[in-house]
Amino acid sequence: MSKDKRSFFERLTGTVRMEETQDLPSSAKFATKKNGGVGANGEASSWMDEETEQEGELTVDVYQTPEMIVIKSMIAGVRPEDLDISITRDIVTVRGKREEERIAKDDDYFTRELYWGSFSRTISLPEEIDVDEAEAIEKHGLLILKLPKLDKKRQSKLKVKTG
Repeated sequence: MSKDKRSFFERLTGTVRMEETQDLPSSAKFATKKNGGVGANGEASSWMDEETEQEGELTVDVYQTPEMIVIKSMIAGVRPEDLDISITRDIVTVRGKREEERIAKDDDYFTRELYWGSFSRTISLPEEIDVDEAEAIEKHGLLILKLPKLDKKRQSKLKVKTG
C-alpha cells in the first residue's frame, strides 16, 4: 500500500500493514523515527512529515431512533466556520480543518499525538432523510447531526382544480 493510501490510524500511529513490510529489507522493517514508523518505501517516517494535502478520516457514531438518524463526531478545536456539512436525501459529508496553533518548536515536543489538518467523512444513510428539517449542533466539541427520516407512508389528499 502506498504512502498516500494509508488510513488515518496508520498515519497517526506510524504503523505499516504486514503486506508492506514483505518488500522491505529486514533492517528497515523495524526502523523508527521519533514519534514515527516505517513508510511504504522502507524509510523511517513520521505521519507529521507527510504532505498536508492528505485528509484524516473523521470518526463518527451513527444511530437511529424511530423518527431520525443521528450522527455524532468529536470536532474539538474546529471553529464552526471551518466546517462544511453537505447533505442529500441519502448521503452526508462532513469536511473540516483543525488549525494548529504553533507555540513550541518541533524539537521541544516530547510527544505529538493530536491530529491537525484537513479531515472529511462521507456517510451513506440507511434511509432517506428530510434535508430541509436537518439540523447541526455543536456542544463542547461534539458535533450532532439530527436528520429526520422521510415518512414514506405519509399520505395527503390532493384536491382537483378545475380550469
